[in-house]
Amino acid sequence: MHTRICQVRKNEGLSQTEFADKLSLTKNYISLIENGNRVPSDRTISDICEKFNVNKDWLLTGEGEMRRPVSRNTEIAAFMGEVMRGESEDFRRRLVAALAKLDSAEWEMLERLALNLAEEAKKEGQT
Repeated sequence: MHTRICQVRKNEGLSQTEFADKLSLTKNYISLIENGNRVPSDRTISDICEKFNVNKDWLLTGEGEMRRPVSRNTEIAAFMGEVMRGESEDFRRRLVAALAKLDSAEWEMLERLALNLAEEAKKEGQT
């Protein structure tokens, strides 16, 4: 299991310190786990699964996929949470704020624009 925990951390692009901080643990404890010198507590296992969307069966046994399937609504909620935690001048935040001001007619126009762009991209891919 210790190699899979290391794999989760590296997949997230986190140092041991950053990973430990996200789990409210110490870097030393993460290092001990990753080196196989400490067995993580049930709480640590649950926290890893929850915070990093990891399939518990995979983490414990190596069977199945690393990630749990995520619904589209969960993806959107996570994105919005990330955007709201970001800088107020971040492009994503400014874009979401602009989209929030659209009325239904403007949303319909935006949908048509997106469909037209997708159709053009599809045609270009066929030539």
